[in-house]
Amino acid sequence: MADLNKVMILGNVGRDPEIRYTANGNAKTEFSVATNRRYQRPDGEWADETEWFTVVTWGKLAERMSQNVQKGDRVYVEGRMQTRSWDGPDGQKRYKTDLIADRVLPQGRRQPVAAGGEYGGMAGGRGGNGGRAHDLHDADMTDPDDLPFD
Repeated sequence: MADLNKVMILGNVGRDPEIRYTANGNAKTEFSVATNRRYQRPDGEWADETEWFTVVTWGKLAERMSQNVQKGDRVYVEGRMQTRSWDGPDGQKRYKTDLIADRVLPQGRRQPVAAGGEYGGMAGGRGGNGGRAHDLHDADMTDPDDLPFD
């Protein structure tokens, strides 16, 4: 049986995509996405839990992310999880897990609707698409192993 590493999240961008280029000119962006879960605790009270993901995109998809996605946008992301490790300056082993995206569908911007800080529906997306999601899929991804990690 084949293995599977497939992740799908729908959440809100927590920081603008930062674009960088590898020594051989391949584009890479990183940005954070928060997903929220509401659940009932054993005492009957409701609680909210936020999970943060670092999303990494490569190549043409990375370039589109830096132009079309910003903090506050709602996005659907598909990809795979990848964990890398390195030795820190103090000799301790460090780990970082990223969601390596191969598809991102912007869903628009969240708009405040109440003074209490709650958010409502989605506003129209950028680029004149009237709030419709648009697929920023990129089949021409760069291999993450090409990036020199320090």
